[in-house]
Amino acid sequence: MEIIFQLALIIVPSGAVLITAIFFMRKAADKDIRTIQLELKKERQTFFLPNRVDAYQRAVLLMERIHPNSLIMRHNNPGLPAAALQVQLLEAIRSEYEHNMAQQIFVSNEAWEMVKKAKDETTRIVHLAGQQMEATSLALDLSNKIFEIVGEVGTLPTEIAVDVLKKELQGLF
Repeated sequence: MEIIFQLALIIVPSGAVLITAIFFMRKAADKDIRTIQLELKKERQTFFLPNRVDAYQRAVLLMERIHPNSLIMRHNNPGLPAAALQVQLLEAIRSEYEHNMAQQIFVSNEAWEMVKKAKDETTRIVHLAGQQMEATSLALDLSNKIFEIVGEVGTLPTEIAVDVLKKELQGLF
């Protein structure tokens, strides 16, 4: 019995010291892990922030370039047949979008969905105007019809998308 008592006198304090040492070592390790995680987050932010800012800028530029008014001004050729202008406008929208598709990596899913919807709605406006043209209509007629539809719509999807992109970008800072 005396051996057990002497053994307990050795084991109990040793166990307490061991548990205390483990507690403090874990606490130090957790602190080190948090510090490393914070440093990695700062490094990622330093690396990705310029790319994200650039992506938001490019997405806004995409929205400005496919805005119906901008499209018509860039592809203005009043003597061209309306159908030919319609094809040019749709090709320009598709080309601009495809050129900027990689930007979705750096913007939120919600923002990119707004960009896609704006592209789709702009395409619909051009299609709608084109459907209302006669076979002999000229580009000027199509342009006027697009301007008319744009006037009826109010706030265009491209404008809404630009607002969303700007708000998100401001949230990064």
